[in-house]
Amino acid sequence: MAQHTIISPVDGKAFATVSISNEPQANSLLHAAKKAQSSWVKTPLNERLNYIRAFLSAFVLDKERIAEELTWQMGRPIAYAPKEVERLVERAQAMIDVAERGLSPLTLHDAGSTFREVRRVPHGVCLVVAPWNYPYLTAVNTIVPALIAGNAVILKPAAQTALTGDRFAAAFATAGLPAGVFSSALLSHETVAGWVASRSVDFVSFTGSVRGGTEIERSAAGSFLPISLELGGKDPAYVREDADLEFAVNELVDGSFFNSGQSCCGVERIYVDRKIYSAFADRFVEVTRASQLLGNPTEPATTLGPLVSTKAARSVRDQIEKAIADGAELALGEDNPNANSAYLPATVLLNVNHSMDVMTEESFGPVVGIMPVDSDHQAAKLMNDSKYGLSASVWTQDVAVGLAFGEVVETGTFFVNRCDYLDPSLAWTGIKDTGRGCSLSEWAYHHLTRPKSFYARR
Repeated sequence: MAQHTIISPVDGKAFATVSISNEPQANSLLHAAKKAQSSWVKTPLNERLNYIRAFLSAFVLDKERIAEELTWQMGRPIAYAPKEVERLVERAQAMIDVAERGLSPLTLHDAGSTFREVRRVPHGVCLVVAPWNYPYLTAVNTIVPALIAGNAVILKPAAQTALTGDRFAAAFATAGLPAGVFSSALLSHETVAGWVASRSVDFVSFTGSVRGGTEIERSAAGSFLPISLELGGKDPAYVREDADLEFAVNELVDGSFFNSGQSCCGVERIYVDRKIYSAFADRFVEVTRASQLLGNPTEPATTLGPLVSTKAARSVRDQIEKAIADGAELALGEDNPNANSAYLPATVLLNVNHSMDVMTEESFGPVVGIMPVDSDHQAAKLMNDSKYGLSASVWTQDVAVGLAFGEVVETGTFFVNRCDYLDPSLAWTGIKDTGRGCSLSEWAYHHLTRPKSFYARR
């Protein structure tokens, strides 16, 4: 059986070794899921909800181990790692709360001799392909509502955070979930592509790179398999002249550098009204220098850990160096780059423009460019000058103006005076190369089921 070794970004050493399922094992898993789903779909909704509640109780009990493993697998500072468990519970509970509304049939009340109704029925077996940057949070967005809706779920965790699948499985087993309804396995790319191409699964939720999403769609070509894709991002923020400067700075520093900038909805480019640009940039650098403490993520005082790998860090360094060569000013960052280190300090670039990749291509690291603008119109034009569209934000004391501004920004989620946040009561979706589909809120249930119409004559 093939093995995969997880190399920790904390120290560059082997952290754990996990097995990659071979073809017979993968097919056995799929067969078990299909068999289990045929019974699971007949389980009353309130019973399915109770299984999810029991899962959450079991998951929380393992919080300390989950957080520590997360730090060693992908480098999240231990000061923040437990929050992934807390947010998972928050999101799952939100999906429990709206389940009945999201899955309710549409009944047309006819006075005559007919009965008409549109019901929500599950797809069948859902394959969830999760990323490493938020391996629990991104996965739970689909796992919980998919199970509640009556689907069976197979989780394919990212190789870098493969142990997360075991933690999900253990908590569901403790909850007494029937065997086969949820399973997790480290699958090869070939197995995933084969399942997609042959329509062996009934729905695919993929979170990852644009390249990975393209491969999924290429495999699915001609199969008409329903697919949800959450891919890259280059999320912008616009700070208007009337913004509360101190508040905007503090929020945007956190939104730019949390998780070492490895967030799909993290802020990667900031546009500031020219009248307050200098004051904003100076204060942004000050707050970043004081708050983003780079170091060993297992130490409680560390607020900025390593990137997931030296390869990832090298890619971000290349983008920074190219921008500087093209005229960008390094207001804060690394003086002597070490190409062999996964540790990269928070980096702030000024004098940037859209001819630079750092303002147009996804960075996925602790770097942000800050650029002055002369009007709302110019800000919107620059924000829309992107092939991505996950989230965007405006910072202003006039909420009405902020909401109106959001009408013209091309994005899946628009924030006024907030960023890098996912509200589980709202639909989480993207446009352009960020992907398509929807997770969370009652809208997710419409995505994880299909409508089926019933018409009867009395």
